[in-house]
Amino acid sequence: MSVADGASAVYATARQDAKCEFAVKELGATKAFNTSTQDWVAEVLKATDNKGVDIIVDFVGADYFQGNLDAIARDGIIVNLGFLGGSKLPAGVDIGGFVRKRIRYEGSSLRSRSEDYQMSLRDQLVKHALPRFIDGSFKIVIEKVLSWKDIQEAHRLMDQNKTKGKLICTVD
Repeated sequence: MSVADGASAVYATARQDAKCEFAVKELGATKAFNTSTQDWVAEVLKATDNKGVDIIVDFVGADYFQGNLDAIARDGIIVNLGFLGGSKLPAGVDIGGFVRKRIRYEGSSLRSRSEDYQMSLRDQLVKHALPRFIDGSFKIVIEKVLSWKDIQEAHRLMDQNKTKGKLICTVD
């Protein structure tokens, strides 16, 4: 959506080269950086002439917190939507970037939102994105469709962290 809405560049991170390649070739990212083999912060800064990025959407949390502070641009916004890498910051995290860069840090979860809010968000998504799915501008990447009876297989696939699209379990 970012590219479709006029973002000048979109950068992604992943822990596997195949997923980085997928993010660029299939999802339209400008560049993607492998956090297991590259200094992703240095790469982001290099790609942005040391400016950093304006918005970071983070699902990882603690493991990326310092890197996010280092990679965000002045007056940037970091949006945290999950804690896959934990919620406790390690010792030595320098939060000075908040003041030096005038950063905004926001957290959000739909679970704590009212049903009215969730319905409004759904309506915005339908208005904004559905036409783009219909005309083919946006696509849904489906990795595999399984019967609900194979839910353990779906969990094994997620545990392997190699899927690039959605896993769908159908109820027969």
